[in-house]
Amino acid sequence: METSVPDFVPVANVTEVPDPGSMLVEVGDRLVALIHAAGRWYALDDVCTHDGGPLSEGPIDPQERTIACPRHGAKFDLATGAALTMPATKPTVAHEVKVEGERVLVRIHDST
Repeated sequence: METSVPDFVPVANVTEVPDPGSMLVEVGDRLVALIHAAGRWYALDDVCTHDGGPLSEGPIDPQERTIACPRHGAKFDLATGAALTMPATKPTVAHEVKVEGERVLVRIHDST
């Protein structure tokens, strides 16, 4: 059973993640890909729903607002986690992100 993290948790400094870029962070018991693209921040579970690939290691397309799995190229929407291309057919979980000063914070959304 997953531990719920109800509040925003500081995970990085804004200078640690280039734009575009991503960073693997741990929030509670979750591994999360923290993504900075086109001036916005996103957070997705660091797992491709096709075969468990590490999304934080995949290429980001700031114009399309997508990240691709480095293993087989499945693309996911940065804002919603929706699977956009095969071979993934299920979304990954998107989490809330906010910036306070120089800190980037994430609040986990449990998968449904």
